[in-house]
Amino acid sequence: MKILHTADIHLREYEDNRWKALQKLIEIGKKKKIEIFIVSGDLFDKDVNAEALRPKIREVFSNNGFKIMLIPGNHDSDSYTSGKYFGGDVVVLTDLNKPFEYKDVVIWGLPFEPIEGEKILDKLRSLSNNLSRNKKNILLYHGELLDAFFSRKDFGDEGEERYMPVKLSYFKDLDLDYVLAGHFHSKFEVWNLKNGGYFVYPGSPISITKRETGQRKVNIFEVGEPPGEYSLDTPYFEEVVVEFNPFSSKNPIEVIKEELKRVPPEANIILTIKGYINCEEIKVSETKVIKQIEEIIKDRCNKEDFKPEFKDIHTILEDDLFKIFVKKLEKKGYDKARKKQLLDVAIKAMMEAGL
Repeated sequence: MKILHTADIHLREYEDNRWKALQKLIEIGKKKKIEIFIVSGDLFDKDVNAEALRPKIREVFSNNGFKIMLIPGNHDSDSYTSGKYFGGDVVVLTDLNKPFEYKDVVIWGLPFEPIEGEKILDKLRSLSNNLSRNKKNILLYHGELLDAFFSRKDFGDEGEERYMPVKLSYFKDLDLDYVLAGHFHSKFEVWNLKNGGYFVYPGSPISITKRETGQRKVNIFEVGEPPGEYSLDTPYFEEVVVEFNPFSSKNPIEVIKEELKRVPPEANIILTIKGYINCEEIKVSETKVIKQIEEIIKDRCNKEDFKPEFKDIHTILEDDLFKIFVKKLEKKGYDKARKKQLLDVAIKAMMEAGL
């Protein structure tokens, strides 16, 4: 049996990029012939979005040829009350004591609640006597794994509050084959459980904030096998840092064009340009270089995501004292990294001296 596991889509509007990402995941599910499609929380960004989008969700979540399993996350914790209908193939798990059994798996849902510590442990302990002994047990969970090294930015715009935190040790006495988690946005991550099972964060399938950089992924796996990373072509943010070399014969604009070619078209670029240029040599002013770069990147990078930190230092490069330093440096035979380090020190020193 094949399962697709994702989380943290944070739907807001019909037919926006997040909605299209969900549709793409449904199509991938069909292509990969999965039997269960899991969203481990935060399908919606807010409860009000869930209510507005529910008529369209019913269409997307019906007649796909596979079951769709949902649990509430911290953003949509009240979206699934009163038996609301989300589609013909949808099962919403809102009660840990009411699992969903399908063929050779039993799927349990631990939906988000504002609890921690002993209260979470009590809930997990209640599972121990109920877990199946002859089928694979899968737990859906939405919250923070404290064993992992995360910063606040890995969870989207959540602030400093804790969100139903757990440790891997909480699961050590439970015969769980998979803990399929949500809430961690940044990237696909897997941890081994002591009993031989797996704890998995798939990361968000589309960048929700600019802090979620890199190609997005989902977890597609065969039950009984390890989790599997599946790369997506959904929109995401990519940090690109370019450093201009004032001693290079290459035109700075060509350097930028070459860097952009390396970034896939679905990536929204966050571009930082460091280093130095010699405007006297290239016969273009600092201002004109920036305008040319803005024209090149206008379809790939928002204005606020372009950070030009490079400087024109032609007066330093033409200074006799600096030329003497460069000649002596060349004779020393330093490797490329060391040479660059010393040149940077000399340039900064001369800039501070007002040369």
